[in-house]
Amino acid sequence: MPQTLFPLLVRNARPVQPSLTPLRLESNVMKTFQDFSVPPTTANGKICYIEIPATDIQLSADFYVSIFGWKTRKRGDGSLAFDDSIGEVSGTWVKGRPASGTPGLLVYIMVDSVDDTCKTITENGGTIVQPNGADAPEITARFSDPAGNVLGLYQQPKDV
Repeated sequence: MPQTLFPLLVRNARPVQPSLTPLRLESNVMKTFQDFSVPPTTANGKICYIEIPATDIQLSADFYVSIFGWKTRKRGDGSLAFDDSIGEVSGTWVKGRPASGTPGLLVYIMVDSVDDTCKTITENGGTIVQPNGADAPEITARFSDPAGNVLGLYQQPKDV
């Protein structure tokens, strides 16, 4: 089996029947995991929630759903939230905060193909601010979303 940068995801991956059973997370937030085969990891130190600045929440939500396949849902307070494509990280879009346009803390999103994702980003209103190849030999790029937030893309090398 090839090595991976994410051994816990591979080791913990197991097929189970999707369930509509709500699970109580450590944060005491109730969530239904109907679209995911396993519940998210609830371990000390895990990054679990992200608040993304947005000028237009629906526009930002549509962008991330189109690019990365994130699932959206309405929270109990009526705000729009998201779950990443594997159900491990959730979050929301927030108004009234400046976009993170200059990387300080930089979040990278894993993708199957950095080049294909860059094309999809530009087709959906985003901008590539650092093309693939700038961090060689790593396969990465950086983009700006419709609100101006800069995030990174990471592709796992095929030979690892």
